[in-house]
Amino acid sequence: MNIGEIAKRAGVSRSTVSYALTGKRPVSEATKRRIQAVIDELDYRPNAAARALKEGRTRTIGLVIPPAAQRLTDMQLGFVASVVDAAARADLDVLLSPSGGEHDRSFERIVAGRRVDGVVLMEIRLEDDRVARLRQTGLPFVGIGRTRHQEEMSWVDIDYETLIAKCVHHLADLGHRHVALVNRSAELVAAGYGPGHRAQAGFTRAVAERGLEGVRVCCADDAQAGASCVEQLLAESPELTAIATINEAAVAGMYRGLAQAGLTVPGDFSIAGVAAQRWAENLHPPLTAADVPTDELGPRAVELLIERIAEPATPHRHLLVAPPISLRGTTGPARSRT
Repeated sequence: MNIGEIAKRAGVSRSTVSYALTGKRPVSEATKRRIQAVIDELDYRPNAAARALKEGRTRTIGLVIPPAAQRLTDMQLGFVASVVDAAARADLDVLLSPSGGEHDRSFERIVAGRRVDGVVLMEIRLEDDRVARLRQTGLPFVGIGRTRHQEEMSWVDIDYETLIAKCVHHLADLGHRHVALVNRSAELVAAGYGPGHRAQAGFTRAVAERGLEGVRVCCADDAQAGASCVEQLLAESPELTAIATINEAAVAGMYRGLAQAGLTVPGDFSIAGVAAQRWAENLHPPLTAADVPTDELGPRAVELLIERIAEPATPHRHLLVAPPISLRGTTGPARSRT
C-alpha cells in the first residue's frame, strides 16, 4: 500500500496526502480526517515515517553496502533493489554508502552528519564496529544480518546454519558420503562474517549427525576462484562427490572446474547451496538451492527501520527466515569414482 492508493481512495491528490502527513502545507481538517480514515482502514504502516517527518527529518534513509570496488553478488543486489523500492513506496529517499577500509569515512559522514533519519546495515560481522558506532550515536538502524549479540538490535536475516544443514541432509539422502562446504572468502570469514560462521556451524553439525566425511574451504567471490577451489578440492579429496555452498558468485566457476576434471553435474557430482532465486534458476544446470527471499527481507528491514525512526524506544524485533530448498538440476544420487 502506498500514498497513491491512499490518495485514490480518499479522492485527493498524492501531494495532498503528503502534505497532510508531513504538515509541510496546510490541509483542511475535513480532508485530514478523510485521509486518516483511509490510512486506518488500510493499516498503512509507512505512516509511522510520515509522523516522524513532521519533526523536520530528512526523508532519507541510509543503506550501508559492501565496498563498491567489490562487485556485489546477485543476492546483495537483490537486497539493495528491494530496500530502495520499499523506501520509495514509503515516500523516502535512499542514500547508498559503502563501508570497509577507506570507505569508512563515508559511513562516518552518514552517522556523524545526521544526513539520514536511519540506516539499514548490510553484511554484518559477529562483532561489528559499525553496529557499536550506531548504538553509540542513537541513530535508528536495522540490520540485514545480525551480530553475535543479536538482542542488541533489530534485524532480518537468513538462517544460514539451518539451510546449510538442510543442504547436507539432502545430499546425504542421495547417498553422498564425502561432502565439502565452500564458504565465502577467507578474509570475510576471518573478519567474523556472520553467514560464513553460521554456515560452518550448520555444516559441522549436519556432517556429524549423518556420519559423513566433511571438508571446509573458503573461496573468493568470483568464478575463477570457484574453478580453482574445485581443482584443489578434487586433488586433495578425490573421493569427494558433493558440495554445499553459500558462495553464489563462485558457483559458475565450480561448474567449470568440474567440467575440466571430466565430471558431470549431477551425474558425477552434486552441488546444493543458498542463493538468490534468479541467479540459481539462470545457471546451467539450474542450482538446487534455498532461494533467499530478498524481495521480502528488504521491505521488512525498511518497515522495522520506519518503526524505529518514529518510535526509538520500540522493543527490538527480529525476523529469521529459512526458505525450503528448491530441487533443480545439480543434485542427484552419489556415484563412486574410486
